[in-house]
Amino acid sequence: MARWKKPSKEEVQELRQILAERARHGALRLPGAVLEIRKSFGMTQEEFAKTLGLTRRQVAEIETGTGNPTLETLEKIGRLFGFAVGFVPKTPRDDEPGSPPA
Repeated sequence: MARWKKPSKEEVQELRQILAERARHGALRLPGAVLEIRKSFGMTQEEFAKTLGLTRRQVAEIETGTGNPTLETLEKIGRLFGFAVGFVPKTPRDDEPGSPPA
């Protein structure tokens, strides 16, 4: 399986800022965030899992949204990228019931 090119420190910092901005606006969901964090480090699922003390399957399930990670696992992932686990207000989407018309 092909490996991603490891990003530079500047690229990691830029990705961190982009992810943080998306999180502030409620546009970042767990599966996508974990995938982007892993890729930004240039890691395979196996390498990422080993770093976190998880199995590759657990990482794959988190990335696809089928896993149910513990708070401890979420904190480990967040620490890697300088994020803390917390609540982000959800903004209503146009396709949700009760959303105000645009």
